[in-house]
Amino acid sequence: MNKNLLTIAFLLPLLLGCAQKQRFDVDMHNAKPISIHRVDIDLIGLDTSKMAIETEKLFQKYPAFMSVFFAQMIELPIDNRPVLENELKSFLSDTLFAKVNADVLQSFADVSDIETEVGESYARIAHFFPEIKLPELYLFVSGFNRSVVVTPAFIAVGVDMYLGSDYPEYNDISYKYLAYNMRRESIAVDVISAVLFAHFSSDVENDRLLDNMLYRGKVLYTLATMMPGRLPHDIIGYTKFQWEWSRKYEKEIWNTIVDNQDIYSSDVMLMRKYLNDAPFTSPVSQDSPGRLGVWVGWQIVDAWMKKDKTRTLKDLIAEKNYQKMLTESGYQP
Repeated sequence: MNKNLLTIAFLLPLLLGCAQKQRFDVDMHNAKPISIHRVDIDLIGLDTSKMAIETEKLFQKYPAFMSVFFAQMIELPIDNRPVLENELKSFLSDTLFAKVNADVLQSFADVSDIETEVGESYARIAHFFPEIKLPELYLFVSGFNRSVVVTPAFIAVGVDMYLGSDYPEYNDISYKYLAYNMRRESIAVDVISAVLFAHFSSDVENDRLLDNMLYRGKVLYTLATMMPGRLPHDIIGYTKFQWEWSRKYEKEIWNTIVDNQDIYSSDVMLMRKYLNDAPFTSPVSQDSPGRLGVWVGWQIVDAWMKKDKTRTLKDLIAEKNYQKMLTESGYQP
């Protein structure tokens, strides 16, 4: 292929992203960084010789979080304090997690970048969707148990799950294809994604691949708008190579979905192959990235929004006729 054409192909998604940013530009002068609750620091710093007193301090300082932490994440009865204290002490004394926790304190000594990015995204959400209650953000250490916990009151991030895609300990707890997003840069995206998916819960009426693709595509389009400083591959959690592969073979991907008559399938297993995290999207190619159904859904939504520049984000979220969206989008890669 001509070198100039390759350059154009690479720049096209960036230029399209710039157009979207200009369309939904928001004045950020009054945006303020959020204040993150550092449960991780307080928990790691517990004096294990005074567990009863130290545990009580945690409950007093973080009452809502600690109840969820023990009841839902560790699955222990919160009214049995001796058991909770022993579990915490064992966790903090464990050789492996003592090292991991030390790495957390070093890697996340300063989280001002996360506070700033989430704060700006929150300001955009408040502008476009003032009805959304923006949750407080907590950081904690999970013992490699949870990445993101969502409740009506708060979102909690297990920062020990974001120590870097090449963090050695991840080789034993995670698949390689998941490790790429286990890095600091993914935290803000995961937080804002969780906020949007929690508020715009699944509105799929016809449980077909098409409907699920476009529902997820709507949320990703909105996520990209809330985080205009991020490149498209960051929004979906692809590497740059995976994004470029998807662009290069977009026509073939779409033809596969349509020609195999998968687009209107309600087969749960088939939909998982297109929508869930995986090393590749098996109905398409073993060379492909996973979740190509989500990626294509985003492209269709993007085409639909470009067809009518008067459409707002609220119009996008309100539209639930996904067959109509597909038809009106004129999507034809």
